[in-house]
Amino acid sequence: MTVIGGRFRAALFMGAAASVLVFAVGAMAQNQNSNGDGSPNFNNNKWPYAKTSRSAPVLAVVGDVSCEPGDTEPTGESAHENCLTPKSPYTSTSLWQSQEATANQIEAMKPDLVAIVGDLQYQVGQYSDFENSYDLTYGAFKMITRPAPGNHEFYDEHGATGVAGYGYFSYFNGFQINTAGQPITTTLADPCPSSMTGCGYPAATTPNPQPIPRADGQAGHFEQTGGVGSTVPAGGTVGVGDGWYSYDLGSWHIISLNIECETQPGGCSPTGSWFAAELEWLKKDLDANHSACTAAYWHQPTFSATNGITEEGVTALAFWQLLYQYGADLVLNGHDHLYARYQPLDPNGTPDPRKGIREFIVGTGGETLDPIVITPVTSGANETNLEDPTGNVNFNAQNLQAYTGYYWGVMGLTLYPNGYAWDFESALAGPTALSNGPTLPAPSANGGYSDKGFGTCHGSPNRW
Repeated sequence: MTVIGGRFRAALFMGAAASVLVFAVGAMAQNQNSNGDGSPNFNNNKWPYAKTSRSAPVLAVVGDVSCEPGDTEPTGESAHENCLTPKSPYTSTSLWQSQEATANQIEAMKPDLVAIVGDLQYQVGQYSDFENSYDLTYGAFKMITRPAPGNHEFYDEHGATGVAGYGYFSYFNGFQINTAGQPITTTLADPCPSSMTGCGYPAATTPNPQPIPRADGQAGHFEQTGGVGSTVPAGGTVGVGDGWYSYDLGSWHIISLNIECETQPGGCSPTGSWFAAELEWLKKDLDANHSACTAAYWHQPTFSATNGITEEGVTALAFWQLLYQYGADLVLNGHDHLYARYQPLDPNGTPDPRKGIREFIVGTGGETLDPIVITPVTSGANETNLEDPTGNVNFNAQNLQAYTGYYWGVMGLTLYPNGYAWDFESALAGPTALSNGPTLPAPSANGGYSDKGFGTCHGSPNRW
């Protein structure tokens, strides 16, 4: 692995027939007047329809995006933070500004696709929230978005009753309508009752009618019945949002996974019915994958730069084990509201420069930022070191190679036939009152942040 600033040499990835190609990943410019092969583009299409002049496709990566619309909490919800009234010290920088800044960054980048690594919409991803926040900015890229859900799309959060993915799936897959053209809705039982461990915040008592999603679409499969709400005495119908799928971009195979297991049948146990079905699907997908380069993404990270590993992050070790077995190259996560890059690791968190998977955390789409933690947490009797599943108190200090909790921004991944280049660029700095730990590399002279570099792929064991 080589990390460099500024420009980089990409011929390593292009094969012997290609000449040396040198360019700035951050520019990612597109030639609107040609098809990229020197021939004129007579239709004069612009992004995202025009072919680009790039030699390899670009995937924009970001998560933890859209604030809860309005300036007051809905009836029955506890006060927390909204787009217009975020918690201190964000009062001078509304959360509209940060999510718009990263949306503007994606538009300037003009990627081929956009991977959203969970928590697209706060606080609980109701369909109306998607309409009134996410859609106003990131809706511009809906047709090229490849999403993965987060906890805020499924669970109870900050005093609001969760909607079990209904808003997320309805937004991306569409929803059922009656003969009058009106949405068919269902009143959801609480998908995250207090009897479940790990559900986090208590829910409000106000029910949340939601459109019923179509079974299949952009966000993957949604089963209409069978969720935990079916067994909750409060009644209501809750479907099962599977939501895992894969696709190819250039020569890469890319996998979007759903780790929101707590409220699914069988919970977060690897042998629970829902998660076991996802693991079976993932193994079959990897069995059929013959690409030299593979990336996967989901929400909660297994290795946490903010010392906040979750039950879902531990469960995701099962993803890591399969991905490592099949020679995958990258894992992309959100949940931690910061940017972080780890050195290549095996599923045990041991550095492995030959076969290891590099984890990126890009939870910098617009929500309030989190601190970087690279020292043991000893501030209170009940504090726990949760950097990785093994409890190594020095894990982040030993394995993090780049990090910042001070900036919102988006990472561009340029996907070559046998390698990749990453380029995280800040879009907006957080409030000056933030105290979010150290930053590496250091901010630039103009106060922004950048982390660039490149790596090579392992090559799939299943290659033809």
